[in-house]
Amino acid sequence: MLTEERYQLILQIVNDRNAVTVAELSQQLDISESTIRRDLNALAEMGKLNKVFGGATALNRSSGIYETNVANRADRMSEEKTAIARYAATLIGDDDFVFIDAGTTTLRLIDFIANNKATYVTNGIIHGQKLIQKGLVAYIIGGRIKPLTEAVIGTMGVKSLENMNFTKAFMGTNGIDLTAGFTTPDIDEARLKETAISHSYRTFVLADHSKFRQVCAVTFAPLKIGSVITDSCPDSKYYEKTNIKEVNK
Repeated sequence: MLTEERYQLILQIVNDRNAVTVAELSQQLDISESTIRRDLNALAEMGKLNKVFGGATALNRSSGIYETNVANRADRMSEEKTAIARYAATLIGDDDFVFIDAGTTTLRLIDFIANNKATYVTNGIIHGQKLIQKGLVAYIIGGRIKPLTEAVIGTMGVKSLENMNFTKAFMGTNGIDLTAGFTTPDIDEARLKETAISHSYRTFVLADHSKFRQVCAVTFAPLKIGSVITDSCPDSKYYEKTNIKEVNK
């Protein structure tokens, strides 16, 4: 195979998947990994793709550390968030010990909670207020408050979760990617999410379709950790990595 042919095939695969590993390219194209690495370096120098550790990502894949405040995000994808939240609320049983992550979609979840026999724990300031306003048994963890997201994070927050054993955790995320997994812009917030997930029997990530193919600075969990509840999944490849529930279908 000529070099230019390899380049075109590699770019086609990278742009189709948004992210791919050296091993995946080597297997699919039946080319040695050393040749793939050289080709990726060359294509990166040409500005055709992003070279990352162990593989490459497409240029049009969103990434970074930028994060907006709660007020700016609250009305985005409003109908989608409502559908996701309504379905997620039906998963809560009488004996559940539930963690509700900070975030706009998880906040919407509280509107639809009808089960007053379960116990709820959250790291969201507004989430805690809404839970008690509904007359639910609720706890809020201690720690540093992050003004931008109105979430409790940091070392104290992590320690608050380490003695808890949740039956279900409902998590938010800033990005979902086939390679990077679930990501968030903040290191401290990622650590708290990771701890909550590790102390939960089942994990549900609530995310509208715009979160797919997005990558932020820090991975807090691989896709295999639980189930994604979404309005629509834009790529069937995600079904190979995790459980997907599309609420509009």
